[in-house]
Amino acid sequence: MQNLRSGGANARVEFRQNLRAPRTNEMGALTGADPKKNKQDRKEELPKSSRKARVRWRGVIPAVTTPFNADLSVDYGALADQCRWLAERGVSGIAPLGSLGEGATLTHSEKRQILETCVRAVGDRVAVLPGVFALSTPEAVALARHARAVGCGGLMILPPFIYGADAREVQTYVGVVMAATDLRCILYNNPQAYRVDFLPEQVALLAREFPNLEAVRESSPDPQRLTALRAALDSRVEILGGSDSTILEAFAEGAVGWLSGLVSAFPAECLALHRHAVESKVDLDASGEHPMQKLAELHQWFAPLMQLTTGPKVIQHTKLIQERVGRGHSRVRAPRLALEGEELRRALEIIDHAIATRPKLDEAPATVASKEA
Repeated sequence: MQNLRSGGANARVEFRQNLRAPRTNEMGALTGADPKKNKQDRKEELPKSSRKARVRWRGVIPAVTTPFNADLSVDYGALADQCRWLAERGVSGIAPLGSLGEGATLTHSEKRQILETCVRAVGDRVAVLPGVFALSTPEAVALARHARAVGCGGLMILPPFIYGADAREVQTYVGVVMAATDLRCILYNNPQAYRVDFLPEQVALLAREFPNLEAVRESSPDPQRLTALRAALDSRVEILGGSDSTILEAFAEGAVGWLSGLVSAFPAECLALHRHAVESKVDLDASGEHPMQKLAELHQWFAPLMQLTTGPKVIQHTKLIQERVGRGHSRVRAPRLALEGEELRRALEIIDHAIATRPKLDEAPATVASKEA
């Protein structure tokens, strides 16, 4: 795993220099802007957004999967329907094009059309917060600029994880993308999946250098990471939990939101889990029942599903969950393959049991979808 620590005070100085360099020496080559122009001039060159979207980091945000037709072309109609359905259920935003959205298998043209589809579907009800990931920095910058032009409210910045970039390259990449836009950004740290680990002090330096870095989606397996991150950041930068299997620990350490693929299948339950976590600091709720008890019971129901959505088959499992609740299809693009055999049988056993024992909430529980869905 690539660690962004180089050691001591010299590392902090070098990190700062690497952050600043893209704003002068490299911005012209990577974004098309004139590097001789000052910061205000470059800001005026940014494309005009088609609408002002609201961004709310608190709450739950679905990491949206990309639906495919039988020929594995993008099913834009199904994507629009899913985004509308989620927006109507009270989520805080919509996050397409992350790793869960199979962004690495999508063309740049497909990504642009996905952004346009999501924005048209939700209007100004919630902000669209696309993942920015590309094989090259210019392509990432182009996607970030297109996101602003079509009306996205913010960006989720992923590291360039396919190429094993070193610390200087990762820092420059992130800095260039954030410098190319004034959209509000959330940095996604997932060291197990991406082989890059943004350490708390380095995230703090990024936040000081780039005011539009407003949140961090933290998925480190280190249980102390959120504590260190909260201590390193000022209060304006919010922290969201990004790992389903440790979401309770994230809430306990001060995470204000949850960004997860499970929201795409179980929005009401995810919203309830977040609400109970927030309310768990009080003694009793209006019904006289302690919110911590509700939190524990709901998490116990979620736990087997959360284990499915942690690991290398997270995309296949998440799409299968959506299919079983009637909110999508399990098709994935190669090199991924559909689950089969014992792996599929076990996953279906867990998912169908969860549906059969779905908690009684305000939203009516879904039934198991037919295999033809």
